[in-house]
Amino acid sequence: MKTIRRLYFYAVAAISVEVVLWGIITLLRSIFNTNKIVDGSSTLAQALSLILVGLPIFLIHWLWAQRVSAKDDEEKTAGVRAVFLYGILLGTLIPAVQNLLALIDRTFLSAANLYTYRAIVGGSQTWLDNLIAIVINLLLAAYFWNILKEEWRTLPETESFAEIRRLYRFIWMLYGLLMVVFGAQQALDYAFTFSPENVLGAVGREIIVNAIALLLIGSPIWFFSWRILQDVLPDSAERESYLRLGILYLLSLSGVIIVLTAGGNLLYMLLMHIFGDGRSFVEFLQDIGGPISIGLPFGIIWAYYGKWLNQQFDFDENAPRRAGKQRLYFYILSILGLAATFFAIASLLSVIIDLAVSKGYLSVSGIASPLSSALASLAVGLPLWLMTWRPMQAQALEEGDRGDHARRSVIRKTDLYVVLFASVIGGMVSAGTLIFTLINSLLGGDVANFTKSTLNSLQVLILFGVLLQYHLSALRKDGSARTDALEAKQEGFQLLVLDNTDGKFAEAVKAVFAKRAPKVPLTVLNVKDGVPADVKANAVILPGSLAVSPQGNVGAWIQSFGGSKLIIPDEAAGVWWLNDFGQAADSAKALAEGQDIRPQSAIRTTPVWTYIAYVFAALFACQLVFVLLAFGVSMVTGF
Repeated sequence: MKTIRRLYFYAVAAISVEVVLWGIITLLRSIFNTNKIVDGSSTLAQALSLILVGLPIFLIHWLWAQRVSAKDDEEKTAGVRAVFLYGILLGTLIPAVQNLLALIDRTFLSAANLYTYRAIVGGSQTWLDNLIAIVINLLLAAYFWNILKEEWRTLPETESFAEIRRLYRFIWMLYGLLMVVFGAQQALDYAFTFSPENVLGAVGREIIVNAIALLLIGSPIWFFSWRILQDVLPDSAERESYLRLGILYLLSLSGVIIVLTAGGNLLYMLLMHIFGDGRSFVEFLQDIGGPISIGLPFGIIWAYYGKWLNQQFDFDENAPRRAGKQRLYFYILSILGLAATFFAIASLLSVIIDLAVSKGYLSVSGIASPLSSALASLAVGLPLWLMTWRPMQAQALEEGDRGDHARRSVIRKTDLYVVLFASVIGGMVSAGTLIFTLINSLLGGDVANFTKSTLNSLQVLILFGVLLQYHLSALRKDGSARTDALEAKQEGFQLLVLDNTDGKFAEAVKAVFAKRAPKVPLTVLNVKDGVPADVKANAVILPGSLAVSPQGNVGAWIQSFGGSKLIIPDEAAGVWWLNDFGQAADSAKALAEGQDIRPQSAIRTTPVWTYIAYVFAALFACQLVFVLLAFGVSMVTGF
C-alpha cells in the first residue's frame, strides 16, 4: 500500500511541477515578448491557468512527501523518491540545454548570414524565449539539486538512490553522445557535399553551422558525464553494475551493426560505380558521403566502447559468468552475420539463375544493382559470421568444464533454436511456393517465367535445408557431449538423505529424484539408528524439523559436516522458514495481529522500482538506437 501511495503522490507532484514550470515560462514570455501582443491575452490566460491549477496541487503533494520523508526512514530511502528527484533534474536541465543549443545555433546562423529558422531546434524562437526557459529551468533544478544534496548527506541507506543516480548519469552520457554523433555526422556529410562555388548563405550551409552547435554543446556533456562514470569505477557496486554492462553492450553492438551496414552501402555504391551507373565522379563522392559520415563516428564508438566492454568482462572474477557475458556479444553478432550471408548467397544464386534463363539481364546495367547488393552483403556478412561463430563453436567442442559450460549455455541454445526455427519456417515457405508453382503450372494456370520461379524457390529451399542440417548437427553434438559429461558428474556425486520420520520423508525425496535427477545416487539413513562415523557424502538433505531439533549424535554430525546442507521445510509445528529480515518483520507483525503467517516463496532481492527504472532506461536506449538507425537510413537512401 505504501508503494502505491508513494507512486500517486510523486507522480502528481512531478506532473504538477512541470505544469507550473512551463506556465511560468509561458507567462514571462508573453510579458516580455513584444512580438506576441496580438494573441497576448489568450497566452496570458493560458499561463495563469496553468500556474493557478498546478501550484496548489504541487504544494499539497510535495509538502506531504517532504513531511513523511522527514519522519520515516523507509520513505526517505524509497526508490520512488529517488526516481522523482533525479527525474525532475532531467526534466529541467535537458530543456535548459535544448534552449541553450537553440540560442547558440541561431546566433551562429545569424553570424553566417543564414536564416535562423534553419536551426536544428528552436528555429522560430527568440533569444528572450530561450533565456527565460533557461533561467526558470535552472532555478527549479537548483532547488531540487539542493534537496538531493541534503538527502545524500542524511540517507541511512543509499542503495536505491545509488541505482537511480547511476541511471541518471548514463542518460546524460547518452544524451551528450547522441549530440556529438549527430554533429559529427552532419559535419562529415557537409564535407562531401561542399562546393566552393556556393556562397556562405546558400541553402545547405546550415548543416555545418548546426553541426558546430551540436558539437559545442554535446561534447562537454558527454565528456564530463563519462568521466564521472569512469571515476566511480573503484566502487565495486559501480564496477559490477548490470546497467553499466547493458549500456556498453548497447553502444558496442550499435556501433558494429551501423558500421557494417554503412560499410555494405559504401561497397554497394563503389561496385555500382565500377559497373558504370552513369554518375560522374563528383556525384559519386557526394553519394558516398552518407555512409562514410555515418560509419566513421560509429566506428569510433565501436572501437572505444568495445574496449571498455572487454574491460567490463574482465571485472567479473567468476570465469563461467565472464564467459557467458562474452558469449552473448558474440552470438548476437553471429546471427546477424549469418542472416546477411544467407541473404547474399541467395541473391547471388538468384542473379545466376536470372542470367541463365532471363533476357532482362543481358546488359551490364541490368545486373549491376542486384549483383552489387549481393556482393556487398557477402563481403560484410560472411567475415562477421566466421569471426564470431568459429570461436564459439570451437569453445563448445572443447573438453572439460569450459566446453561443458559453453554447451549448456542458454545463449547458445537460444541462438541454435532461433536459427532452426527460421530454417524450418523459411523452408516451409519456399517449399510451399515451389509446390504451388508446380501444381499451378500442371493445372494450366498462368505462371510468369516458370523456370525462373521454380529454380529460385528450389535454391532457397536448399539453402534453408543446409542451414537446418548444419545447426541441427551442432545441437546434437552439444546434447551428446553434455549428456555424457553431466551423467558422469551426477553418478560420482554422493548424496545423503537423513530421515527422522517413519520413512515418508525419504520416500518423497526418492520419488522426486527419480523424475528430476535419476542419475544422482541416494543414501538414506534414519536418524533413529544414528549416523555412522565412516559415512561420506558431498551433500546432505534433511527436513527442517531435524535441522531445528537434531536427535542423538545427529546434531554433532550435522555441525561437523563440511558439505552442502539442503534443508526442506516440513510440517513441524510452530516452525516457519523465512527468506529475509523483511519477511521476519512482516510475519512477526502478522502473529501479533492474530493472523496466519504466509511467507513468500521467493526472495525479492531487487525492489520493483528498480525494474521500472530499468524498463524506462531500456525504452530510452531503444528510442535512441531507432533514432540513430532511422537517421542513418535516411542519410544513405536520401528519404
